[in-house]
Amino acid sequence: MKHQERWHAAMQNNYGVPPITLVKGKGAEVWDDNGKRYLDFLGGIATNVLGHAHPVIVKAVSEQIGKLGHVSNLYSHKQGIELAEKLQDLVNDSSARIFFCNSGAEANEAAIKISRLTGRKEIIAATGGFHGRTTGALSITGQDAKRTPFEPLLSGVKFVEFGDPLAMRKAVSKKTAMVIIEAIQGENGVVVPESGYLRKVRAICDQNGALLVIDAVQTGMGRTGEWFGYESEGIKPDMITLAKGLGGGLPLGAMITLGDRSPTFKPGEHGSTFGGNPVSCAAANAAIDFIVKKDVLKKVATSGKYLKVMLAKVPGVAQVRGRGLLLGIVLDANVATAVASKAMSNGLLINAPSRNVIRIAPPLIVSKKELSEFVKVFARTLNEVLNG
Repeated sequence: MKHQERWHAAMQNNYGVPPITLVKGKGAEVWDDNGKRYLDFLGGIATNVLGHAHPVIVKAVSEQIGKLGHVSNLYSHKQGIELAEKLQDLVNDSSARIFFCNSGAEANEAAIKISRLTGRKEIIAATGGFHGRTTGALSITGQDAKRTPFEPLLSGVKFVEFGDPLAMRKAVSKKTAMVIIEAIQGENGVVVPESGYLRKVRAICDQNGALLVIDAVQTGMGRTGEWFGYESEGIKPDMITLAKGLGGGLPLGAMITLGDRSPTFKPGEHGSTFGGNPVSCAAANAAIDFIVKKDVLKKVATSGKYLKVMLAKVPGVAQVRGRGLLLGIVLDANVATAVASKAMSNGLLINAPSRNVIRIAPPLIVSKKELSEFVKVFARTLNEVLNG
């Protein structure tokens, strides 16, 4: 029986039946069960920051699983403490306090609960924003198609147009517990606000005593050429939510409180059985150490600029938006789904988050040769879809 038939016979249909089954990978390359090679420019949706089977991740995980697999959060372990300290360094704030979980949705659920500890209940989020699919995270996700089948959701959530500081100013009040936004909206098609937007939102939150939460699940871990994606705006959020690239390909999320404005959890107020698992934390520590040692953030910025210049020359491309290696290729026509499908048959893995946008999030260590190959295959694919 083929893998697709086995999937259909055993799995929930929430993902549909995947068209291919992957069996191995190395760096930015993966192979399916028929031996076909693909260039992976989706990276587990911004998760595999060092690509597949990177030696430092393999070594760290192998050594850790050989010593200690899981201990629950009734006991501490070295990898978790070291990772929390690394995150304090990355946010440049020794007052930062970290809660580990397993996903971005869990991190945002924790942020919602922290906001409730202020005594306020209202939450402001952005239209088009995506924060997860659990009930609380879905409640602050500004995409009706994802929300409607599961309503009623949490009350007290208001949505404002992303990138519109005037709309934000009108919405935020002394009743607002938190404002949660992405520095770049990844799931909405890699939508980038105008420069200065985050600074204006920070000021609005300050004026009303509301917490500012930056969802850095997609933009985090160097994806944009910065550690979290908001640094160029010169702001300091009250909370950061992380996942995806944090675990270097393993399940790991985090909610970070910064400064003294944000409450922190007391014993018994929150938890996660597998959150901060030693093996996942070992992978995260290895990934961070490698990124720092090899100055990967500089490489990310350079790679992103190269892709923007080259892709802008491709016929059928209207715009390339995003930063670093989180890019949205805006097409002249609403053919993104067809392009993603055709690209797969041409040995290229990409994603269509909307009808006219292709999203790419390759490993941060992708080579110049692989970048060039991507541009060539993508251009050929787009031409085949547009011109037959």
